[in-house]
Amino acid sequence: APGGIMIVATLNRTLKGLLLGKIAAEYVLRWVPAGTHDWRQFLKPDEIRLMLSSEQLAVTGPFGLEYNPLSDRWSEGNPDINYMMIAVRD
Repeated sequence: APGGIMIVATLNRTLKGLLLGKIAAEYVLRWVPAGTHDWRQFLKPDEIRLMLSSEQLAVTGPFGLEYNPLSDRWSEGNPDINYMMIAVRD
């Protein structure tokens, strides 16, 4: 049977995630409407691993995502704010 793949992209429940992922994006830069993000629902990488632990999955990551507003580009970086994880069915 063919395996499946899942990609999770989310904000990290850290102080940086709160300041830059919520406050800066919603209130300073106004990229999204105020109230869009609920910091209490941000997930830490270990919480995602725990949620997926009962499944036959190989989980890799986190792979950090950083946005540079000067170049208007995303790049791989520190997972303290935004990150992705990949789960592949064994």
